Amino acid sequence: MRSILHVDMNNFYASVECLYRPEIRNVPVAVAGDPENRHGIILAKNMLAKKLGVTTGEAIWQAKLKAPGLVLVPPDYKKYLRFSRLARQIYYDYTDQVEAFGLDENWCDITNSLQCLHSDPVTIADSIRQRVKKELGVTVSVGVSFNKIFAKLGSDMKKPDATTVIPYDRFREIVWPRPVNELLYVGRATNRKLRDIAVNTIGDLARLDLAILQRKLGKWGEILWLFANGMDTAPVRKIGEAEQIKSIGNGTTCPRDLKTEQDVKLVFTVLAESVAARLRDCGVKCQGVQIYLRDNDLMSISRQKKLEYPCCTSRPLLDAAMDLFRQNYRWQKPLRGLGFSAIYLVTANKHIQLSLFDDTVEQLITQEQIEKAVDAIRYRYGHDAILRASMLLDSKLTGFNPKEDHTIHPYNYFR
Repeated sequence: MRSILHVDMNNFYASVECLYRPEIRNVPVAVAGDPENRHGIILAKNMLAKKLGVTTGEAIWQAKLKAPGLVLVPPDYKKYLRFSRLARQIYYDYTDQVEAFGLDENWCDITNSLQCLHSDPVTIADSIRQRVKKELGVTVSVGVSFNKIFAKLGSDMKKPDATTVIPYDRFREIVWPRPVNELLYVGRATNRKLRDIAVNTIGDLARLDLAILQRKLGKWGEILWLFANGMDTAPVRKIGEAEQIKSIGNGTTCPRDLKTEQDVKLVFTVLAESVAARLRDCGVKCQGVQIYLRDNDLMSISRQKKLEYPCCTSRPLLDAAMDLFRQNYRWQKPLRGLGFSAIYLVTANKHIQLSLFDDTVEQLITQEQIEKAVDAIRYRYGHDAILRASMLLDSKLTGFNPKEDHTIHPYNYFR
């Protein structure tokens, strides 16, 4: 039987900000985006704000109604990255199997460490909690269980600064009475579908006929049924184990609604440049493009296509994104947000079949050399040292740098 921990840093962004600003430690605090650029949502909150009802993801104005004295702090991802790395260094003292799930969450498989450390899972979990608090000044909650799904559920059950155990012989007693939306990957849409068939608890899901779930949710139904029945067997990755990057992307909520194709092209130009630069940084090329469109009623669609040649330059990425946009959007409503991802990644030195009839590959090579020169200039003098002339058409729409400022989301569990 495995022994797996899920370590979740409590109110992470807000906790780090309070370390740097002692004067706000004893008041309600929230880390939030910039309302002027329509990024005005709560990203994280401290315990005092949470007790007043402030929730992650709600609008700033809603949070202020609940907590009139709420102190708002802009996000600083460089600080959060630093604390995330420092926390993982502590976890590495207990096991070489540490797998990140975003900046503030990690799974640790300590199965093979118990004998070496002459300890038990709960003692190790408590030791990690105490060390993080003492050495970093923030708190963590730890779930202890026999698989990753229930370890994560355990870390969510009691906060802050707590250890929760879900053993194999008692998981039905502990887990099954809980609301089904507490299970990883049961989001709002899935929760609604499950409620339609009278599935309200994790136990309801576990006891339901698998064929019914498959008809309702397809492949996801089987996966969630296995989760609910304690049959998650996903391993925890070891240090140094190859990380397979499946896509590289950026997205943005625009400072105003996009009402013309020109508006869309300007934003996609910035996103394509960022994604292309990140591809080059990672030493990979993409063979496909995916776009994400969200209108001002917050309805979303995504579409993708393959490219003729693998590339890591912005022009073919932008052209593909605009082709997808023109084919799939009819301007029923203005757009509020755009996303762009490079998919079907291959190594940058993969051989490309040349053609006798056109010089597309040679053009791609030339363009890559040009964009690498731009990378070098920006690395030395800053992102704004060299810009496309089109960026001057609407500096409010294009005045952001997604490569450096992008939000870091949890990694995909199914890797």
